[in-house]
Amino acid sequence: MDGVRVDGVERTFRGRRGADVVALRGMSLRAEPGEIVAVVGASGCGKSTLLELICGLQAPDAGVVTADPAVLMPQRDLLLPWLAALDNAALALRVRGASAGDAREQARPLFERFGLAGFERARPAELSGGMRQRVAFVRTLLAGKPVLALDEPFAALDALTRQEMQAWLARALAEEPRTVVLVTHDVEEAVVLGDRVVVMSPRPGRAVAELTVDLPRPRHRTDAAVVALRERALGALGASA
Repeated sequence: MDGVRVDGVERTFRGRRGADVVALRGMSLRAEPGEIVAVVGASGCGKSTLLELICGLQAPDAGVVTADPAVLMPQRDLLLPWLAALDNAALALRVRGASAGDAREQARPLFERFGLAGFERARPAELSGGMRQRVAFVRTLLAGKPVLALDEPFAALDALTRQEMQAWLARALAEEPRTVVLVTHDVEEAVVLGDRVVVMSPRPGRAVAELTVDLPRPRHRTDAAVVALRERALGALGASA
């Protein structure tokens, strides 16, 4: 397995009125197998474009992207309102050809493991925001890909729920290890969850700093080492603006 390799990538979007937008220029990144790499940067710096390149949803104009098969988890949970929670999660297996019954049986153990037992038949409207994100994460895991590309998965949640979900995700990835590239605008979240933090410049985005987070888990946002790394990442963001 190779994890993720992004080498000198450029991506330009052609403007409708003739003005091109260069989203990425000279962007490079590594995520070793089983590693969680958190990517932070200003809004519009090309973070989501980077994830789509890693997942093969776009192709670079220059440079090279090589990655193990990857699945994208977008910011919105995209659960289908007419399906029960278990069936929403099992959609990833249905797409791969499993029958409805087999897909449910394969998804059910993850519901029990990740705190969703008892909510298998609930519709999305009956779930809290955090629980909806858990269902979306289970669906992402069931896609069976070794690389998870997580695009600000907790940005729409309130602060307390976001902290709870960060702790939950750390435990979930300990139980179901994957190579993860996590995009976030929250520097603290990046330090709490990541093995490394990559700081991107404003558009056109490129990596301007990389911090190794050599801290045991679970990590608490008030720990001195977490605070120090957060300040270093914020300093890199400020210097790149």
